[in-house]
Amino acid sequence: MKIFKTIAFVLILTLLLCSCSKPEADVQTTNNSESDSPVKVDFASTDDDMFTENDLNENYDTSESVNISLNGESASCDSSAVSISGNIVTIKDEGTFVLSGKLKDGMIVIDAPESAKPHLVFNGLDITSADCAPLYIINAEKVFITLADGTKNILANGGIFTTIDNNNVDGVVFSKQDLTFNGTGSLTVSSPVGHGIVCKDDLVFANGTYILNSASHGIDANDSIRIKKATITIAAGKDGIHTENENDTTKGFFYSSGGTVTIEAEGDGISSAVYSQISGGSFNITTGGGSKNGTTHSSDNYGGFMGGDRGGMGGRPGGPNGNFAPTSFESADTTTTDESTSMKGIKATGNILISDGSLTVNSADDGIHADTSVIINGGKLEIATGDDGIHAEEMLTISNGTVNITESYEGLEALNISVNGGDIKAVCNDDGLNAAGGTDSSGFGGRDNGKFGSPGGMPASNGTISITGGNLYINAAGDGIDANGSLEISGGYTVVVGPTRGDTATLDYDTTAIISGGTFIGTGASGMAQSFSASENQGIIAVNVGNQTAGTEILITDSTGDTIISHSPELDFSVVIISSPDMEKGEAYTVTVGNTAGDFEAS
Repeated sequence: MKIFKTIAFVLILTLLLCSCSKPEADVQTTNNSESDSPVKVDFASTDDDMFTENDLNENYDTSESVNISLNGESASCDSSAVSISGNIVTIKDEGTFVLSGKLKDGMIVIDAPESAKPHLVFNGLDITSADCAPLYIINAEKVFITLADGTKNILANGGIFTTIDNNNVDGVVFSKQDLTFNGTGSLTVSSPVGHGIVCKDDLVFANGTYILNSASHGIDANDSIRIKKATITIAAGKDGIHTENENDTTKGFFYSSGGTVTIEAEGDGISSAVYSQISGGSFNITTGGGSKNGTTHSSDNYGGFMGGDRGGMGGRPGGPNGNFAPTSFESADTTTTDESTSMKGIKATGNILISDGSLTVNSADDGIHADTSVIINGGKLEIATGDDGIHAEEMLTISNGTVNITESYEGLEALNISVNGGDIKAVCNDDGLNAAGGTDSSGFGGRDNGKFGSPGGMPASNGTISITGGNLYINAAGDGIDANGSLEISGGYTVVVGPTRGDTATLDYDTTAIISGGTFIGTGASGMAQSFSASENQGIIAVNVGNQTAGTEILITDSTGDTIISHSPELDFSVVIISSPDMEKGEAYTVTVGNTAGDFEAS
């Protein structure tokens, strides 16, 4: 048995760990199922909080309904609740109104008392307005639209929005009041110059099929957009779904508990001002033409941010406790496609909570991005992106579900990252996990101009990464796990596969890296390598194994010959870092790499 000649082992001394606190979702809701007034909610909510009984009620009595017939260039109705002036039909009161037929250049206007709740039934209508919104809701408490079973309904603008009053009407459906769609028919909306559906209050899709083609946002609402079981297909020149209230920063949220949503947008797929909550449904989102149109990054200069030597594999000299002396920082070259347009899959100014559902995202910019926190408690996520797979400015927590990032610049990025469960796989052109302080500018615009951290481009050392459970697999062209601060692993099964090129490392941290539980298998480059700074309850083996080709088996066996670890990395490697609950400090283990083996004492 040939003994490694190039193997070196370094275990860095124990240091204090900067702990990472885990935020909990603030649940404060007002259940208002008997009322149709807007529901006051905080993050996070349930269907009972988000949908009223009338939102879900698709029934209507034809014997008590008002029929409105559209006859090409005119309309007819015998109810005093409806007035008709040429090609403009105005509904002035509460009741159920069944609309059918075709109006070549006309409008349906709702101008009812503030307490009224008109119910419109689209029973095969086709309305085009040459220069305004074919459906214009001016006044009512709330409007309900039911798409009659089996019917196809069409609303379109002719390519011009002309001001007709003091409102800036810029959508095919334009509502100043709360609006609900339900039913089992379909609605096609075409807007060649503006938005598809605009609502200045709360907008609900409880059921139905919707096809929207718009030059601007597909669906735009001030206060909220809520989806239960609708099927929605959007092609948008800006955001697919956009909710924001410029006058009230507490409003502008997105909620989904079901349905099927397909979005192809030049801007963001789903953009919300306050938060986005997905507790069900199927989403297929493409933004900015997909990941192929994302930012081009270079990771050659990343992994050893400050360029100094650090203690670790191979016995390279460094600062105290294996840390490295800072010298200078060199930014990576960045080429951008468009520095002004956000092309993220799902974006929130506040928080994002995903607890169930299926999401497929192919985005030029971040797949999922929150300016505060991202919490994933379930669901299935498939993400391909030209930038970060999942990014949060403050806290990213994954506790359950499946996350598969097939293409990204960095896989998971936040100031604080907490992995508590789930099955996670990330393929990255740079870092796999990156905990960094400061404001993110690694999207369109890159990391230039000294951003992303403390002044001068130096990353702040207050980031944390905590892994307490789950299965985590990282294939990174940069650093596997990069903590600009501290790292703690206390559970789970973590595999990091890194490259041998450039200033990259399997582990890269500023202060401490402590393992007290779980399994860790890491491979990568030896030039800038770090091992854990301390271990508790289990042993660590860290060795330089020379240049090994991808697919070479790494085998760890105990003194009785039982296998502790067997692993074949996807990339070439020269360093192996192993820790397992089955490894005890002070015990000897045999490390076999290909046909070469050596005995080492775990520390």
